[in-house]
Amino acid sequence: MRSSAFLMELVKSSLVYTSEEMAVALRRSAFSPNIRERADHTCALLDAQGRLLGQAEQIPVHIGSLPLGLRNTLAYLEGVGTEPRPGDMYVVNDPYIAGTHLNDVTLIRPVFYHGALVGYTANKAHHVDVGGMGHASITMEARELIQEGLVMPPIKLMEANELRREVVELIRANTRIPETALGDLRAQVAANIMGERRLLELVSRLGLEAYRGACEELLEYTNRLCRAAYARMPKGSWEAEDYLELGERLIRIRVKVKIQDEGVEVDFTGTDAQVEAPLNAVLGVTTAAATYVVRTLLPAEVPLNEGFTGTIRVKAPEGTIVNPKRPAPVAAGNVETSQRIVDTIYRALADALPDRIPAASHGSMNNLMMGGIHPGTGRSWVFYETIGGGGGARPGMDGVDGVHVHMTNTMNTPIEVMEHYYPLRFVSYRFRDHSAGAGEWRGGMGIERAFTATATIHVTVIGERCRIRPWGLRGGQAGAPAQYLVRRASGEVRPLRSKDTVVLNPGDTLVIRTAGGGGYGDPRRRPPELAELDRENNAVFLEGLPESLTSTHPLRVGSTP
Repeated sequence: MRSSAFLMELVKSSLVYTSEEMAVALRRSAFSPNIRERADHTCALLDAQGRLLGQAEQIPVHIGSLPLGLRNTLAYLEGVGTEPRPGDMYVVNDPYIAGTHLNDVTLIRPVFYHGALVGYTANKAHHVDVGGMGHASITMEARELIQEGLVMPPIKLMEANELRREVVELIRANTRIPETALGDLRAQVAANIMGERRLLELVSRLGLEAYRGACEELLEYTNRLCRAAYARMPKGSWEAEDYLELGERLIRIRVKVKIQDEGVEVDFTGTDAQVEAPLNAVLGVTTAAATYVVRTLLPAEVPLNEGFTGTIRVKAPEGTIVNPKRPAPVAAGNVETSQRIVDTIYRALADALPDRIPAASHGSMNNLMMGGIHPGTGRSWVFYETIGGGGGARPGMDGVDGVHVHMTNTMNTPIEVMEHYYPLRFVSYRFRDHSAGAGEWRGGMGIERAFTATATIHVTVIGERCRIRPWGLRGGQAGAPAQYLVRRASGEVRPLRSKDTVVLNPGDTLVIRTAGGGGYGDPRRRPPELAELDRENNAVFLEGLPESLTSTHPLRVGSTP
């Protein structure tokens, strides 16, 4: 038993380290700032049955969807009579198969040892542009999937260890930035091949049967840890609802969470129907969000593999915004609806686990998509990033200021990089005044990020929490709502909706003020020295202030959060 436990631990650590090494290789080889600077990618290792064995700790919406995407891909290949062979690699981005949205391009490599299928290396990376109606391929104008860009079912990208030229050219022809896209694609190929090399080194040292036995023991061990954790949780069902903003409409997400000894069931019955807008979240995204929440409630030593993910059951009625029918558009469901699913599940569990559930964070990825033509060159450029905000306060601790939360885990794009590559100049990047929700423990402060265009720029902003503020808990107050606006060179100020598209002319300034996190506990119980510090730092949200900030608050250059 001791030998088996030692071998299992060796294999567990090797699988996680290999996944992390793949991720480092991908990021360092990538061309786009979105991957190279922001690390918008994830890598994983799976067994021959498509069960998750090890994964890098990166993007939660990728992490939770990769296993489902691989199983869907294998089922698709079997259905069309394709059998994985040594030297193959597959590419897929169809959201209804791969599990997120078209920008997330997934590469899957079958790994063989002396002719036997050992498992798969896989990675998913957000490509800045895959064609479609709008710059960066994410636009609220899309009414069906095909309008969001190139749709690739599982296609053989590599055969006998050679890239298939016709597939590479297909991808090149369907992006506004072909050199960048192909550079990122080759980085993904290299990451999978590195993972294959490391996996085969491990198998050759241990032997195939010993490796497989250790993997089975790892999954069983993980499942035992999970069941032990569930046994310590209260049993029962808890419900909640929260809303997404779509123009004047509010789209309801409803959830019932049931905790049992053997696992957790997350039921979305009662959630609103899918919409003719890209807020729909495919089942892979919904599963990823539910998986994320449950994982945050378990002990840190629980490995991230099938032994854990198999303890979560998601019931998402087909045709709803959390499990749409093809060909509904889904680009923003991946980035925004995923965040609201997390908020709703947490809110449902706030009474079940009152000492462990935080107040609502800013609840958005605050997506910024923009592009245009480089002056004097005629070359297209496209840029995508997400912007942080205030984290929700927790029992005994303030929320974190200016941070990405929940389903995103990316970094910011440095100002220097953006100004070097694109026609814009930053005028503000700072924590947002008066944005944190008050409480015994205050929420985190949002971010103000603003730049002035030096050429014509087409911009789309897709965010949330402009109308419904991030909620507090246990008497804590809601954080400030998000604000997006354009200040024209003439001085005119135009407020933007939470999801909007605008053209910036030279001299126009885009201002993004992200929401603050909700507070936790009665604000009257906040320690006086912390309350004084809040006043000095203009941290806490004040009723009536955001509207005045929209038109009169000057832009100030501040410290980078």
